Amino acid sequence: MSIKYIASSKLPTPFGIFTMHGFEEESTGKEHVALSMGDIDSGEPVLARAHSECLTGDALFSMRCDCGYQLEEALSSIAKNGRGVLLYLRQEGRGIGLLNKIKAYNLQDQGADTVEANERLGFGADMRQYDMCQPMLEHLGVKAIRLMTNNPRKVKALSEAGVDVVERVSIEVGRNPHNDGYLNTKAAKLGHYLKTTAKVDISHQDDDA
Repeated sequence: MSIKYIASSKLPTPFGIFTMHGFEEESTGKEHVALSMGDIDSGEPVLARAHSECLTGDALFSMRCDCGYQLEEALSSIAKNGRGVLLYLRQEGRGIGLLNKIKAYNLQDQGADTVEANERLGFGADMRQYDMCQPMLEHLGVKAIRLMTNNPRKVKALSEAGVDVVERVSIEVGRNPHNDGYLNTKAAKLGHYLKTTAKVDISHQDDDA
């Protein structure tokens, strides 16, 4: 994937002062952002997160998912560590877009789980891509990362995209009564490394979900 670097600027946050770097996919015009802190181009593995956009969780404080909690935890962890990078990727709703995500939420309100809702709308369980991450990290001088994620598929996808993932760092935060079933489904149907609080029926799970 061809990624074009656009510009950088300082970004003060409650967690510390980051440098914000803007990138654009040349084929689609889609915009992505990296937030960096400290010395990340020394060759030593960097604490990192590849975080897909979630307007509802990141900006509107939704408790239906754990995205906003993970974003805050990742930025806080990078700041405490003194160095790291967060890639903020514009692929809302596991790649289906904001309006389709609202449709999926409506199906969930009627009893579908997060995977079933996407599939009823004609989408795969997870439509995200991570090809943009390697050129973004390369531009920043990052050689290897310690990836904050609970998702083994993300580790695999980044590795296949050419990113040297030397360690997976758990980032299990934000469980609450509104997202308990959602997290259980991610563990049971998508293989996320999460503690579960209830059994989830996976009898109809597609092997490629």
